[in-house]
Amino acid sequence: MPVMKPGRLAVVMAVALASSLFVSGQAWAGYGHGGSTNGDAEGPDKPGGDGIASATASGIVYDRSKNGTGAKAGAMTPATNWTPPACWYAPKYSPEEFKKYVEPIWQAESTGYQWDLEQKKRYVDGEPYKNFNLDKAGKGYWWTSFSNESYPPGWDSCEKPTFWVDKGDPPPADIPEAITPEILAKLAYAEVRVPGTEVTLAPEGKTKVNLPTWAWLNDAEFKPVSVRASVPELAIEATTTAEPISLKIDPGTKDAETYPASGVCPIENGKIGEPYAKGKSDQTPPCGVKYLRSSGDGSYPLKATVTWKIHWTGTGVNGEKPLPDGEFGADQDVIVEEIQSINR
Repeated sequence: MPVMKPGRLAVVMAVALASSLFVSGQAWAGYGHGGSTNGDAEGPDKPGGDGIASATASGIVYDRSKNGTGAKAGAMTPATNWTPPACWYAPKYSPEEFKKYVEPIWQAESTGYQWDLEQKKRYVDGEPYKNFNLDKAGKGYWWTSFSNESYPPGWDSCEKPTFWVDKGDPPPADIPEAITPEILAKLAYAEVRVPGTEVTLAPEGKTKVNLPTWAWLNDAEFKPVSVRASVPELAIEATTTAEPISLKIDPGTKDAETYPASGVCPIENGKIGEPYAKGKSDQTPPCGVKYLRSSGDGSYPLKATVTWKIHWTGTGVNGEKPLPDGEFGADQDVIVEEIQSINR
């Protein structure tokens, strides 16, 4: 984790001292970051796990009911150097909730008299807010910042203190990281989970030198998956969808040929590759590999990587908008025996 600035470190220490007063997982409201992509998630499992239809995290409600599942499901890696937002701002507190959250921290006197005085001037004494905006209950929300829990570069760049936005009004124009449908779509990208990529090979278990090996993926599993992210308080939402478009095979050795030669097997008729069947031994597989040398006493680490095309739709957006392709792959051991031909 990056080294914190002295002021931020003092804030974190204050939170630790007052942690018994607050809900576990929340961060210092208004003065640092309000949470992470899933640090405040509600539910029995972490985001992306099986069985979670929806969970609230970082001011956002995620619906993962159409996500990929299974023990080997995982998050995609963007095919470019693109990354989801490092930090953003979203509504978090009503006036009463903000007051209830902040006052005990001030009473702990763990952040210093001068600092506490400045915050009381800002939120209580009318410079610019008065009495936590209690007179505006039901008319708006306190917004705070959130950061990506993986702490990428820029995770701590949303440094504006907690601010108020009336219902129906846009957030201040000088805050480009304020939550929007597009930002929701990018955050949902990070929550998408796709199935594992272990391919089925024929022959199974062991293959032979100079014998084409057919490869394919279970088309029942490789269907589009999606995650919906929304901020109910603002009536905005976005759905990010991932669709499999190709499978790339890396044999794990230079002593091999792939089918096709590029090693990239496109999706055809909704399928990746074609299952082997009797009578096809003299045919060239549409997707597969031929090893030219045995693996000896070991095996070759064949890597299968699926590329997923990503797009999103959301509030106020016409049609589908693209996001960078994602990739997800895994290695599997292939034993290659030194036999020139075989009947199968």
